[in-house]
Amino acid sequence: MAMKLHEGHRKRVKARFLSEGLDAFEDHQVLEMLLFYCIPRMDTNELAHRMIREFGSLAGLFEAHPNDISRRCGVSENTAVLVSLIPSLARRYFKIKWGDKPVLNASSKAGEYCISLFAGRTYEAFFVICLDAQNRVNYSALVQEGTLTEAPVYTRLIVEAALRHQANSVIVAHNHPGGKMQPSRADIEVTSRITKALETISVSVVDHIIVAGERYFSFKENGLI
Repeated sequence: MAMKLHEGHRKRVKARFLSEGLDAFEDHQVLEMLLFYCIPRMDTNELAHRMIREFGSLAGLFEAHPNDISRRCGVSENTAVLVSLIPSLARRYFKIKWGDKPVLNASSKAGEYCISLFAGRTYEAFFVICLDAQNRVNYSALVQEGTLTEAPVYTRLIVEAALRHQANSVIVAHNHPGGKMQPSRADIEVTSRITKALETISVSVVDHIIVAGERYFSFKENGLI
């Protein structure tokens, strides 16, 4: 009897998704439906509530390491891996949507592109985006991943990436996982150091983008480059 109730509930949830999409779903309902596909014979509603409570939010859960999800929520490795795949899948989706060689000929486009690079990343990371003479992206190189609070930037790696991917110019980008958009003194000093190093190989830095969640700060828009 209980199994039939679960099956009926799942059919109703899927039917609602097919007719309405996810926009009207609450966070626990989104997770509940996702869990349908790795937990076939269980009421996943209560589990979804518990998993979100454990990590504070749906985003916090998605961004957690599979080992932590499995240990703290008492779920299988398969379930934990599926849940933690979401941020990486989102980044892959955005990459495909942008296409092979998107044109970043304005700071607004650069900012939107960089937001997609950092989707779901909880640690600070540093990218160098190599552009050709038409401002098309040759390659987006992840230069460094840091801790929760800092990412050491190695100028040599940035120069090597620019040379390897035949950059005419570059956009450098990093994220502030804490949510603060404004650049620090260190951010400004790093930008100056990178700019001087790339000048020696005739590559210009056209912008430095700081991403904080779904917002960005452009050095170019704010007169810092």
